[in-house]
Parts: sequence; C-alpha cells; structure tokens
Amino acid sequence: MPQRSGPAASVLGSVRKLFTSLLSAGETRLKLVIVELQEERNRFFSLLITAMVALLMAAFGIGMLVLWVVVYFWDTHRLLAIGSAAGILLVLAIILGLRVKYVASRPTLLRSTLEHLGEDREQLEDRVEEHAIGRRLEKEAD
Repeated sequence: MPQRSGPAASVLGSVRKLFTSLLSAGETRLKLVIVELQEERNRFFSLLITAMVALLMAAFGIGMLVLWVVVYFWDTHRLLAIGSAAGILLVLAIILGLRVKYVASRPTLLRSTLEHLGEDREQLEDRVEEHAIGRRLEKEAD
C-alpha cells in the first residue's frame, strides 16, 4: 500500500493521534473510577464491621445499665425504673432512626465526580451555544 502524503495524510494522522489520546484518557479515567470504587467498598465494609461491633457493645452496655437501675430501685420504684428506661430507649431509637434516614437519603458515592461532570456538561453547552450564536451572526453579516 503506498504511503499517503500531503494535507489529507496530515489530517488523518492528527485525527488518529487525537482518537488515541482520547481513548487513553478515557481508559485512565475508567481505571481511576474502578480504583476509587474498590477503595470505597473496602472502607464501607470495614466501617460496617466496626459499627456492628460498636453497636453490639453499646447494646450490652445499655442492657447492663438498665439492669443496674432496675435492681437499684427494685424495693421502692421498680415499675417506674423499668418504664422510664424503656421510654428513654424508645425515644433514643426514634431519634437515631430519623438520623439514619436523613443520612441515608443524601447521595455521596462519586459526588465530586458527578459535580465535575455536570460542570463540564454546562461548559460544553455554553460553548456550543456561543458557536451557534457566532455562526448566526456570521450569516446575518453576509
């Protein structure tokens, strides 16, 4: 096959280099996202296990504290002690449940990446609009 020369070959070579660069950049970004997701997954499971152990220890601690209060007031106000402990625990459970619902409703996975992609999209839309306005003005000037 003969070697092409001239402006067409130069343009084709530039397009190939641009396409190769875009593929390389896309591959790098994809690898970065994969690494970020793997790190986030590992962090999540570590956090989940630690939180479960902490909750288990807290449950035992609260149970022992309630038992101590009930035993302490057994001779005088045992029903008041049991009812007060149950009421306090239920109120705390409702407050913590609402807090969990609030935290879970906020999206956090790849938040900054999504923000940057949104900014890029807006900039591209602005440039396309500027280009369209420029072409319209050129047509009106002719």
